Amino acid sequence: MLDPSFFSYVTVMSITPGPNNLLLATSGVNFGIRRTLPMMLGIVIGCAIQTVIAGLLLEGLLQWMGTVRMPLTLMGCAYLFWLSWKIFRAGVPELHEKARPMTLLGGALFQAVNPKAWLMATNVALMYTASSGILAVMIGFMALNLPCILVWAALGDSLGKHLQVAWKLRLFNTIMGLSLVITTLWMLTEVIHP
Repeated sequence: MLDPSFFSYVTVMSITPGPNNLLLATSGVNFGIRRTLPMMLGIVIGCAIQTVIAGLLLEGLLQWMGTVRMPLTLMGCAYLFWLSWKIFRAGVPELHEKARPMTLLGGALFQAVNPKAWLMATNVALMYTASSGILAVMIGFMALNLPCILVWAALGDSLGKHLQVAWKLRLFNTIMGLSLVITTLWMLTEVIHP
């Protein structure tokens, strides 16, 4: 049986702003919810895999995380800066035709460099797998995570209908790109100056 605090923790961590949700909202605006679904499912699967890894290898993982925390964060932040640039450029009409939403595999693999996803998976594994079991935690995590990230993709899809004018879409993508840059700088600051 899952602890009641599990539900609130996973819901809060899944629905608050972070790299996944910023990317989902942006993808929803630019591609609609239907084309964003593979990315959403990839995020859910990637987070579930992280939770299983953290739950099964918790002790070793915590030692390993201490060793690779800085390089993993730097790689993740470099990738987030690159994604910020891609988001910023997404509103340019001539590039919009070539753009595609992230795939299921891309969404799942993105979790490997997403510091917020690692924090969430590690905390869930640390706090809940011993008492509830890894399978219950993984299923519960996926069941809570999917509707939370769906909110962001649906918000983007709904907002996209109002951003059909090139300058409005460009402004939105600029704001989202800058939001991701600010989030990334904040994460870097937390790692460099704990």
